Amino acid sequence: MVSPKIKTIIWLAWIVIVPLGIWMTYKLFPPEISGQEWDILAFLVLMSFGASMPMVISNIPIFLLQWVSLAVFLTFGLFVEMVLAQVAIIVLLIGKRIRINQLFRFPINSLMFFIVSLLSGTVYYMIGGKSTADFLETSSNYWLAAVYPIVYYVLNQLFLSFFRFLVYNQKEDFFGKNFIWETVTSLITFPIGFILYILYKDVGLLSILFVGVPFASLSIILNLYYSSVKINDYLQKAMEIGHELAERLNVDEIIDLLMEKLMTMLPVDYAYLLDVCDDHELRVIRSFEKDGVKSAEINPLRKNEGISGVVWATEKSALFNTKKEWKDYAKGYMPESAESVLCVPIVRHNKVVAVLFLASTQKRAYKKSQLMIVDILCSHFAISVENARYYEETKEKSERCALTKLFNYRYFENLLNEEFEKLQNNQRQQLSLIILDLDHFKAVNDTYGHQSGNEVLCDLACRLTALIGDKGTVARYGGEEFVILLSDVAKAEAFDIAEHVRQTIANNQFTLTQHMESDCEALLINITVSIGIATAPYDADDSLTLIRYADRALYVGAKRAGRNRVAEYVK
Repeated sequence: MVSPKIKTIIWLAWIVIVPLGIWMTYKLFPPEISGQEWDILAFLVLMSFGASMPMVISNIPIFLLQWVSLAVFLTFGLFVEMVLAQVAIIVLLIGKRIRINQLFRFPINSLMFFIVSLLSGTVYYMIGGKSTADFLETSSNYWLAAVYPIVYYVLNQLFLSFFRFLVYNQKEDFFGKNFIWETVTSLITFPIGFILYILYKDVGLLSILFVGVPFASLSIILNLYYSSVKINDYLQKAMEIGHELAERLNVDEIIDLLMEKLMTMLPVDYAYLLDVCDDHELRVIRSFEKDGVKSAEINPLRKNEGISGVVWATEKSALFNTKKEWKDYAKGYMPESAESVLCVPIVRHNKVVAVLFLASTQKRAYKKSQLMIVDILCSHFAISVENARYYEETKEKSERCALTKLFNYRYFENLLNEEFEKLQNNQRQQLSLIILDLDHFKAVNDTYGHQSGNEVLCDLACRLTALIGDKGTVARYGGEEFVILLSDVAKAEAFDIAEHVRQTIANNQFTLTQHMESDCEALLINITVSIGIATAPYDADDSLTLIRYADRALYVGAKRAGRNRVAEYVK
């Protein structure tokens, strides 16, 4: 982003240098163009054609008009070449349809072309060159004329890098991709400029036709080639992103990765991912605006409502270049500064499961090739999300108790080992383990039935989860035993927590609705628990020992002592 101060300096520099510089050039190097006005106009058309078909590499336009500029300079002089180059810059920027806040690009390009033309022409004149020299008279004129394009090329590269660093603060390799393209196009086009000049001397305006048609073909071929290179680059990036998405096994990570990559790869200022909820409406589940995550409330959309709703209903992507094209479709929230819009349905099993909405503040920011790439990425995304959800469901089933939905013994055992590793690495100071066992639970099953016993276990699981919260991890250890692991909690604090749990359970009755009594009304029964506590590293040095000592405290200190009490391990 270019600051307003830099833009002001650029405009002031242009106002001071360019108009006055062109006037002084006219005075110092007056053109001799009497009767050649139509010829100059024809060269202007040719130069404008070159400016209207630039190749954009790293957001830098490279347009093939140096050769026309060379022919104009050798034929009509420095002043005419400067004026035609300035007009070509205007044609270029009009073709790119730059926004108001990007108008400073005109004085930058104008200033750079003016300085390069002035210095190149001055060097040519200083070594004895003449604008209207006849190359056929003496071979020395060829060598003099070769100096102009060489100096022009070198200065153009230097000033391009200078302005890029000064204005955009872009520090990149001087001999990078832009340098290679500029060098190749210069080597190809400058000889054409000499040919155009010689032909013009011999056959007049027909030379423009003879050289212009091959030039137009060359421009089209180079543009098509660069476009194919760009598409291949996008396809390569899409493949790499697809692999990265497939490696993720967490849905949130997959969503974040997709958004991050899209905002890096494409000119995206706003990005929204809308999920299809119950085949009824679209809800925004993730949104990014500018350089931050937006959490604003955005109203849901139904089918055929807004751009996303239409994409959902038609199952077809949408691409809009300007606000005028989509404003009649928009409904609900839309960023005020959005111009270009790209909206793609995310399809899985021939059904739209979500919609991706991208927008840019630039006009014509997206091309059909980019739409194709985003569509490919959305296919990878849909598969990755489905795989991640399947993995999460499978993992959930393997780590959770099917009845109580608490973590099971397998998960608890792995967690306890991980916590002990942290304890040994000084990432934890202490670990307290609470083992809880229902008192006389067999009697509940025998009296009221196993269905009622299951109700008690589920109710107890909910109560423990609510009581512990984020203080620790609750798991079903087996049967009617439950465990609570408290990280960085001292034994005294663990004892208070356990006592609070015991009292809460004892003082609040359990409701049985599936008992075996003849009366179908719900029954209220009292349940108590016995609890044992052990703390590492004070009581134990490894996980198995910690479990064994907490279990001993449960049965020796609580069960044998009368039940419905809390006991801690004592060496």
